Amino acid sequence: MTDLTTKYLGLVLKNPIIVGSCGLTGSAKTVRELAEAQVGAVVLKSLYEEQIEAELKHNMNEYQTDYPDAYDYIKQYTRDSAVSEYLEMIGEVKKSTDIPVIASLNCVSSAEWTAFAKRIEKAGADALEINISLLPSDPRKSCHDYEKIYFDVLDKVTDGLSIPVSLKMSSYSSSLANLVSRLCWTGKVNGFVLFNRYYRPDIDINRMELTSAGVFSDPVEISTPLRWIALLSGMVDCDLAGSTGVHDSEGAIKMLLAGASAVQVVSALYKGGARHATEIIAGIRTWMEKNSFSSLDEFRGRLSYKLGDDQSAFERIQFMKHYAGIS
Repeated sequence: MTDLTTKYLGLVLKNPIIVGSCGLTGSAKTVRELAEAQVGAVVLKSLYEEQIEAELKHNMNEYQTDYPDAYDYIKQYTRDSAVSEYLEMIGEVKKSTDIPVIASLNCVSSAEWTAFAKRIEKAGADALEINISLLPSDPRKSCHDYEKIYFDVLDKVTDGLSIPVSLKMSSYSSSLANLVSRLCWTGKVNGFVLFNRYYRPDIDINRMELTSAGVFSDPVEISTPLRWIALLSGMVDCDLAGSTGVHDSEGAIKMLLAGASAVQVVSALYKGGARHATEIIAGIRTWMEKNSFSSLDEFRGRLSYKLGDDQSAFERIQFMKHYAGIS
């Protein structure tokens, strides 16, 4: 009898497959369909800082008044309206499913609105995922300036919060292992999701304009999170979840072998529907039975940096070995 249960952020999941934050988790109806497909948990569609600020700016442009009190009222109403809709969705999902529900805040700063995290907890969310997408593209900012944003947001969001928190973060850092270790040491984060996925630009040479290179991930993109989970799983005490590039059970198993506690899937479900999650879970079970594993803990992290026979497999030396013979 194979046991696929896993612990992530202190929550018990019946299997390691989590549906990542996306449009598929943006309504109670679609989340119910995913729950029926037997996924371990869902991360609800993110509440975006930019979304709230954009709605706020629109309302302010449309509403002109000479009364400061009226301005403040409209400003607060805009914020409360966006958050209230999100809180209602959390309540609906909790009533209609029996799987852990992880809310999501997408942050770019430690702005005042992050205090709404407490209301998310009160609405019934089992955990909170903070998504901080940092692209260090401003030459006026140092590495310290960018990394400080992670700590500032965590301080603001977790203040007075009792539900577990995960941090979905960027792979861009001059010393990623050190940064993750320091964030883990704060005691304010229970796990890390490696990594968030950026908009991929392309150029239309006929129209001479920027376009999108595609929204969905590709299985080859698994290599970056796979490397860092394998490197970090033996170094930090926080849980690690793999994200990006997992399209089938093989990809999920790779993440678990590297040391992941859970695996987030999105693009594959857009392409194959909720039933594809069931196929991924079944594939993990079949592989475990074939290899005589009765639980995930029997093989989780077996190929991590800490336990691996060839620790250089995740470092640059493999690049040199692989390409040395190519002229």
